[in-house]
Amino acid sequence: MPAHVPGSVRSVTEQNFTERVLQAERPVLIQFWAAWCRPCQMVTPIVESLAADRAGEVDVVRADLDDQPGLAARHGITAVPAFVVYAGGRPAGSWTGAAPRHVLDQYLASALRAPGADR
Repeated sequence: MPAHVPGSVRSVTEQNFTERVLQAERPVLIQFWAAWCRPCQMVTPIVESLAADRAGEVDVVRADLDDQPGLAARHGITAVPAFVVYAGGRPAGSWTGAAPRHVLDQYLASALRAPGADR
């Protein structure tokens, strides 16, 4: 498997969820998306930019709703795009919907400030 490039967005699946999210050294932002979802297509470049800008601070992964229905169900995802932040192996915050970069930054910062989110 090729080495992970910091700041890049990798896929997360049921099979690698423990390694990539629960055992991650840094907080993790999960983007739930679907290929048919127009708002997902619009927000994906923003999420990729956020991943690059916050490399070393937050890992960013994405899960395809259609390919990973169990993972989506586990997180109560009923609409996409949806986001879940994990810190210390536990959910620290979540939100649904496409948003501009500054709003995503605010949501992420708020989740990372949540009680129990510190590592």
